[in-house]
Amino acid sequence: MANDAPKPLSTDARARMEALNAQARHLSIWLRTQANAPAQQPWFRDTSVSPAGRLADGRVGAGQMKALPHLWKWADISPYLDQIARIAKEAEIPPVEFADRQQFLLTNPGLGGRLQVSASIRCALSIYNPGDLARAHLHSPNASRTIMSQNGGYTTVEGERCAASRGDLILTPNGTWHDHGNDGATPVIWIDTLDWPLMEFLDIIWLDEDMPGDIGADNLRMQKRSAPDGYSRMLYGKGGLKPAFATRARGIGQDVSPCFHYRGADTREALCALRGEAGDPCEGIALDFVNPEHGGPVFPTLAYGAQLLRGGEETAFKRETSSTVYVVISGRGETEIAGKTYPWEENDIFVVPNFLWRRHVARGPGDAILYTMSDRPLLEKIGQYRAQEKRGSKTVNSPKGF
Repeated sequence: MANDAPKPLSTDARARMEALNAQARHLSIWLRTQANAPAQQPWFRDTSVSPAGRLADGRVGAGQMKALPHLWKWADISPYLDQIARIAKEAEIPPVEFADRQQFLLTNPGLGGRLQVSASIRCALSIYNPGDLARAHLHSPNASRTIMSQNGGYTTVEGERCAASRGDLILTPNGTWHDHGNDGATPVIWIDTLDWPLMEFLDIIWLDEDMPGDIGADNLRMQKRSAPDGYSRMLYGKGGLKPAFATRARGIGQDVSPCFHYRGADTREALCALRGEAGDPCEGIALDFVNPEHGGPVFPTLAYGAQLLRGGEETAFKRETSSTVYVVISGRGETEIAGKTYPWEENDIFVVPNFLWRRHVARGPGDAILYTMSDRPLLEKIGQYRAQEKRGSKTVNSPKGF
């Protein structure tokens, strides 16, 4: 069979093409002189645990970047939250004017300073002092809060006040009015996760702060409660049952979960109840946070999950076309990513980019609990989700990914 691969340009032809490019630059065009990058070879052919994908040289390669594995140690980054909180507390402006800026974003070292941890996920850490309020707003990206402090303050979503505690997951789907506050005596900390980079790439970012209704305290538009506290749990707190009378639409978003508040205590209880099960060889005891209307992911673009690794448990290797961000809720251990080991402990955050082999090990005598945020639903919708597992010396396609 003949080799149909295109032949590379000769040195002379490439030089002439590049000269033409220099002449035509003012026309905002580029005469193609190289293939796309970075992954020219099928990612699934190389079964080693070394990093997959290679950046090309030249015009195309210079315009493309690849996310890298990275671990953000809580011990290193949390002092900056304290400093932000102190500056906000001492600032000569009302606390609310500072509240929506009391955060820092995590940046992936492979993405050239972009405000994102992977190709489609943005993460930030926010801190709110006692008494802080953030005005009601809604926006096109889907977003969530993963509560890190014992007192998690509250988020009001479409009139439902979600009083939060550590380990809670609170959703603010696209097109839902939401505001935040801290009515406790100590600062609250949470992780914001958004599909912002995807919406930015598609050029559909928008934010609205002009909520209809009465203006609240401090000249702020804050939501009036239109649902009882714990409304999400009241409607969807019993697995396998959903109310037949409740509307599926809360806000103007499409195919997003109408359940806004997933409680950390419930998640831990569910994980511990399944501790005696065999679990998944690559994930341990894993649970998905789901849209109770159809059992699928809570957002069309992002999936959230929780997994329990029993003390000393070592998972098998797995890699996916999706990227995953991990938050260590409890315990300690390490994750090997593309041949490098990343030791983690409580509150640490790490990212596993697409295509890279990874496995987890729980190193403490007790169990470890990890929360996950992944762009798998997006990949599934465009027909690009794939996964592989290592079983002994063999690499096999994951039954859930091919």
